Amino acid sequence: MRTFKITACVPSLSRTRTQRELQNTYFTKLVPYDNWFTEQQRIMKMGGKILKVELATGKQGMNTGLL
Repeated sequence: MRTFKITACVPSLSRTRTQRELQNTYFTKLVPYDNWFTEQQRIMKMGGKILKVELATGKQGMNTGLL
């Protein structure tokens, strides 16, 4: 099974002291290939930005007809 290692930045509203202050939370997590699209949508809806996507496990080009 293929998994992606993603690094994302999401604004954190719980850590703010004032209305103008906004802190970003950076995180890295492993996401299975089947859940990639929903995870991407979740990050974008939170106002976040995906910084880096790497293939953690599996073969590159699998299921794309490039084998």
